[in-house]
Amino acid sequence: MSDVVKNRSEIIFLYDIENANPNGDPMDENKPRIDEETEKNIVTDVRLKRTIRDFLYKFLDEEIFIVEEINKDGTQKTRENRLEELKISSKEDGVKLLENYVDLRLFGATIAVKNMPLTWIGPVQFKFGKSLHKVEPKTIKGTSVMPSKENVTRGTFIETQILPYSLISFYGIINENAAKKTGLTELDVDLMMNGLWNGTKNIITRSKIGQMPRLLLRVVYKEDNFHIGDLDKGIKLTFNENIEEKALRNISEVKLDISGLIDKIELNKDKIERIDFKINDLETTPTLKDSFEGIKLKELMF
Repeated sequence: MSDVVKNRSEIIFLYDIENANPNGDPMDENKPRIDEETEKNIVTDVRLKRTIRDFLYKFLDEEIFIVEEINKDGTQKTRENRLEELKISSKEDGVKLLENYVDLRLFGATIAVKNMPLTWIGPVQFKFGKSLHKVEPKTIKGTSVMPSKENVTRGTFIETQILPYSLISFYGIINENAAKKTGLTELDVDLMMNGLWNGTKNIITRSKIGQMPRLLLRVVYKEDNFHIGDLDKGIKLTFNENIEEKALRNISEVKLDISGLIDKIELNKDKIERIDFKINDLETTPTLKDSFEGIKLKELMF
């Protein structure tokens, strides 16, 4: 069995999307989430974790606890339904859930068993994702194929809001102390990293199709209880000539400046065990592979 995670690590994950909606707000007509002050696109950590869970469940056949399942009557199963099916009736039974479900070991959960709440703090936590540039939503008008009412011969008019382009940055951290509580292993982390990358590519819903992972970086530290923090603030976009920020439409129109990230890592490289990375059609300045002298680099192969 894989060892429990012993070292803290930080994660940067970038992906982009064209002519779609990376994370609709159900409280606002499912429009893309946008910070009104910065005009940047926001994606919740819940959306990202769902991407990981769905990929592990549907493509890798991993056991996932928080997953959409339907009862025979067509209603969605609740956590209580799941606990009843699994015959979880005591706190001791509940602890066994950690042994069986990788998403609980990764992200934790709060579950009520016979009025006895079980709470596990997830070793893996992500901040909300945010686009590295300002965005401007567009409204697409159309008609549905089928009418919405009887005795109506035509489909109804519909409006959909999309983002022509968004390059989104997520920052995450893996805490070794919480990992001991849930039993999170390095194999679990490998599965999660795979889910981040390939889960993002494999979403085929109408609002998400076309998502592409661009950069995945994991900085693994040597020392307990240490991490640099805010690594994502060490990266920024530079735009090609004659490209305005809101007019950005493709990854080829930008470069990722990682000089700030390099500076942060250089100051602490004696405390870093290695850097895991994967990159896809994203030009960085300086070049990523040549930027971390004296630190072990491991390219992820999935």
